[in-house]
Amino acid sequence: MKPFFSILALLALSGCAMMRGGPPLETVERVDLERYMGQWYVIANIPYFGERGNVAGRAIYRLREDGRIDDIYRYRDGSFDAPEEEMKGVAWVVDEETNAQWKVQFYWPIRFGYYIIGLDEAYEWAVVGHPSREYAWIMAREPELSNARYQALLDLLEASGFEASQLQKVAQRPAQVGQPGFQ
Repeated sequence: MKPFFSILALLALSGCAMMRGGPPLETVERVDLERYMGQWYVIANIPYFGERGNVAGRAIYRLREDGRIDDIYRYRDGSFDAPEEEMKGVAWVVDEETNAQWKVQFYWPIRFGYYIIGLDEAYEWAVVGHPSREYAWIMAREPELSNARYQALLDLLEASGFEASQLQKVAQRPAQVGQPGFQ
């Protein structure tokens, strides 16, 4: 039940945040959905109670025959010794011109915006934000990014109106737990 209430509260809060207004969140020009599919490690996010403290977070995307996208989030709750947990959702493209704006739903009827605002040409890293600018994720195909790349992605988030200082890294290896900058 934790994932359900986490998503419910996140969306209630993000709905309030969206009412503040502000400029629209700009996305990348184009996303090749087939190249975007697969596993992405969650390198960092703006923690909220639904993901705060999770380790080994990964998002897995798979195109479905009906044109929608399976969105599977795998993680361990607080410790690498904890069993792996999984939340299954579905996503669909909202802006078919760019494929960079999605809606994601883990529990009916709750849906939230998923905007791809940064994407490596080789599809090795991605930056995803919520239109409210209250939630953001840095993801990569590998479990780590160089410090220089990570800082560049924080700069991209800041330039897009996010408070990049709120992002915290997600431990992908046990040695990262408790290290500075990690949740």
